[in-house]
Amino acid sequence: MTGVETITYGDDPVQLGELTRPQGQSRGVVVVVHGGFWKAAYGLDLIRPLAEDLADRGWTTWNIEYRRVAAGGGFPATLDDVHAAIERLADLDVDTARVVTLGHSAGGHLAAWAAARGRFDRWPTTVQVTEVVSLAGVLDLVAAVGADLGDGAALALMGGPPGPDYDLADPARQLPLDVPLWCVHGRDDTLVPPSQSLDYVDRARTAGARAEAVLVDGDHFVVADTGSEAWRRTVGILEGL
Repeated sequence: MTGVETITYGDDPVQLGELTRPQGQSRGVVVVVHGGFWKAAYGLDLIRPLAEDLADRGWTTWNIEYRRVAAGGGFPATLDDVHAAIERLADLDVDTARVVTLGHSAGGHLAAWAAARGRFDRWPTTVQVTEVVSLAGVLDLVAAVGADLGDGAALALMGGPPGPDYDLADPARQLPLDVPLWCVHGRDDTLVPPSQSLDYVDRARTAGARAEAVLVDGDHFVVADTGSEAWRRTVGILEGL
């Protein structure tokens, strides 16, 4: 890979991303979205090793930061930032014919949401997401609220119990997606249960979408470990595009 460029997409100090270009021709862009239950304590450094690994494998990676809960984020600011970060690609010297969103945990939620954002007037879209890879993603916010995942993390993100705003933010309410989605999830995940992926895929397929659940051995973090078999499965998905 080449050097990492830190590029802003807004005026807030956290509205930035790390763009890494591969050596030679790029396979496409992977927008990498970190997790941490949308909380301010967690940043893009969590997922930087994945971005670096993908750049070494020939992908242009765009590892994005965003405003998080209790630090200027939450609904809709966090979603606004993810949208703006992806749209920023239109101004950079990158080929956006293929734009994959790949996110871990809360980042999986944002990666799936990004593929549907153009349906809503608030987020007019020029850079289209072509595929989604969710790594142990929170894909059903209503179920996450009901299960109190992350000690009320989804409730904090949305600022209140399920209501009309969830239609704009919840991937489970935005089926079917118009693009393929893969859910890679550890069987022993106790932070975000595999049902978040399995139920989403079942409902997506029923709705006519292309979706696939890939269960792997391990916990919540194995899917974001570049040395794991789970990550090799994810790499295989990307190589098969």
